[in-house]
Formats: sequence, C-alpha cells, structure tokens
Amino acid sequence: PRVALGRAPLPGPGPPPALHVSRRREPAYRATIALGRAGLRGLRVTTRWEGVEHVPATGPVVLAATHVSFPDFLFIGRSLLDSGRLVRFMCRHDIWDVAPLARLMDAMGHVPVDRQAPAAAYLHARRLLRAGEVVCVFPEGGISAAYTTRALMPGAAALARETGAPLVPVSIWGSHRLWPQKRSLEDP
Repeated sequence: PRVALGRAPLPGPGPPPALHVSRRREPAYRATIALGRAGLRGLRVTTRWEGVEHVPATGPVVLAATHVSFPDFLFIGRSLLDSGRLVRFMCRHDIWDVAPLARLMDAMGHVPVDRQAPAAAYLHARRLLRAGEVVCVFPEGGISAAYTTRALMPGAAALARETGAPLVPVSIWGSHRLWPQKRSLEDP
C-alpha cells in the first residue's frame, strides 16, 4: 500500500504557535504499534509513503484521508511513526461496543463517531487538536465500494478552520488488495 500526505502549507499567516504536549508513555498505543508491525512483517506487506514532511513536527494537524480498506489506519499511522507523532483516529462508534476494544481505543485516544449524532465526536476531536494532537478524519464517512472518492463531509475542514490546524490531505492506495470492503475475517 502507498500513502501520500499533502503538500506544503500555503504561505501567509499560519496556525497558532505549536502547543507543547507532554507525551505520555502510552503503553497501549506502543503495544498496538508493535503488534501491527509484526503483523505486516508476517504478511510480507511492503508499504511506501511520501510527503511526511508536510506534517508539522509539533502542534495540531488534521489529516483528511481517503478510505479504501479497513486497515487504512495502520498505513497512515505507520507513515508518521518515524516523526514521533501518534495519530488519533475518528472511528465508527460501534467499535466501542466490544468492551476490550473500547478500552484499547480509549487508551489510544481515538474518537468514536456516531454518524447519527456526530457533535460529540467533533467536540472531542477539537479538544485533541487544541492539545496539539494529530487527528485523522475519513471525510468520506466510510469505505467506498467502488474505490472512488465519495462526497466529502465537512468535518475535517471545519475542524481545521476552527482550530487553525493545518489540513493535510492523505491518499491511500493498495490496502484494498489486503482487505477489501466485502471481505470478512472468515474468508480465505
């Protein structure tokens, strides 16, 4: 799979000065990263990314990513690991219906999104951005079965506008070969 991250910010007034965020050790996130790396290595998945230099080293950032496969978050997160930035993903709220996953997602600082009532997710993401975090939004609101970009919801742009965070577009391609939308865990 391939991940391409944005382009340089436009010249002129930029976002507010970067906030210093004291990094917790985040053992759940670090353990998940180790597990993800081992899984990708075990599957012999080769990843490439470019454009990481467009993501500021500190301060808030909104990543607006295409979504073609369930494991897209692995590749986006992996692309920023060398920068030391951990990504807080906005995810479907039903993931939190499974108690162990809910605890893990909360420990990693991810944001549950109820599409019927998204205001709480927006406010949560805004708090993370004001604390200097990287928040990834999938503005299509789901995976496109046709592998084309669907109409985008306005949340990513609104978060960037309201918080002054740079909005970095992210394109992912190839992960759909690993786990297409219609594939279940039971499929060979």
